[in-house]
Amino acid sequence: MPPETPTALPPAPRVRLREVDLLRFLAALAVLMYHYTGSLGGPWKGEKARELFDPVSTLTQFGYLGVELFFLISGFVILMSTWGRTMADFTVSRIIRLYPAYWFSVLLIGAIYLTTGLGRGRPEALIPNLTMFQQGMGIQNVSGVYWTLWTEMHFYALIAVLVLTGVTYSRCITFMSTWTVLAVFAKETGNGVLEGLLIPEFAPYFIAGMAFYLIHRFGSSWLLWGFAAFSWATSMRYALPAATGEPYSLAPSDAWPAIAVITTALFGLMALVATGKLSKLRWKHFATLGALTYPTYLIHYELGPALARLLHPALPYWAALAAITAIVLVAAYLINKLVEDPLVKLLKPRLKDSFQRLSAADTGRHRGKRARTPDVPADEPAAPAPHANDTRAIAPAGPTPPHHEEEAHGSTPSAPIGSSI
Repeated sequence: MPPETPTALPPAPRVRLREVDLLRFLAALAVLMYHYTGSLGGPWKGEKARELFDPVSTLTQFGYLGVELFFLISGFVILMSTWGRTMADFTVSRIIRLYPAYWFSVLLIGAIYLTTGLGRGRPEALIPNLTMFQQGMGIQNVSGVYWTLWTEMHFYALIAVLVLTGVTYSRCITFMSTWTVLAVFAKETGNGVLEGLLIPEFAPYFIAGMAFYLIHRFGSSWLLWGFAAFSWATSMRYALPAATGEPYSLAPSDAWPAIAVITTALFGLMALVATGKLSKLRWKHFATLGALTYPTYLIHYELGPALARLLHPALPYWAALAAITAIVLVAAYLINKLVEDPLVKLLKPRLKDSFQRLSAADTGRHRGKRARTPDVPADEPAAPAPHANDTRAIAPAGPTPPHHEEEAHGSTPSAPIGSSI
């Protein structure tokens, strides 16, 4: 690693990485196509999507790996969005990014169930699902794609520890190292509690995403590329067996070497983002595609079967597929404009005010306590400035690329139709 100099590197003005928006959208589209054309289920009553859409399904059966790309992007973007921010900032950003569209999707699924009888949107399950914590309470997700959100919640819980201590380069390295090792140990022990906390199957993607962000921000180093390479190798341990097991059930001859090649390509795409090789993909409308990603992911799985029953057999399968996809994308656009944007404007200032009041109340209690304790000096010396050799808040020296800030949209995980996207 290059020599280090003390700097806390506060957040810089936001410059949206539109190439990441494009990758998000493509990941969501891959998951949608997996569920509609590449899975052994699908929205087509009594028919297997993988058989109906052969030979296209030879490719789209791998679309569930879009979820893994989502997790890589999440590691990158969440670390970006937490740098120089407080726990209150982090909490508010996650609430306003995840919940508005999610609440709408839960209510939509309930409406679909009440009007058609399709899906899992039974009233007794809807209310717990509004919390987004239903899986932890042992309650079934009303949509198959929600499982990825719970995986994201695990990542947020872990990275909250980093946010509480203050995000610095050195602490990121410590965090990533610790998580990498403990995740491997958790799988070795077979301890359900450790595995549930450390999510060893998905940890490599989040950790690699964090490494790619550090490369993007501070430049390449053997250490950071080593994290990415180790995470890539670890991901193979889970990706290959998962492909041939339920619910993906790929033929072994299809799974190898395709899974290894595609997973490697996903890591390669993020490496290109990290090193600025995709920076030319900055078309302003990619931001619109990025905004469609989360609502598309949330609604496509449960909306698909209801639309398929309306459109087929009046339309042939390919025409129905095109129409359903178009309807889902238009609905996602409307959700973003009519639900997400207004609720974000409503919630953000009020949540910030709530945390500011909490901070002010804590400060007031602290001052009051000191005022009532005469043996504590009223004026204590200020904490000394960090020494140049203090590595607790330092980052590598050398040219620092412009810092890009961007909020992560809710995860768009991948899984069987009805499991994660």
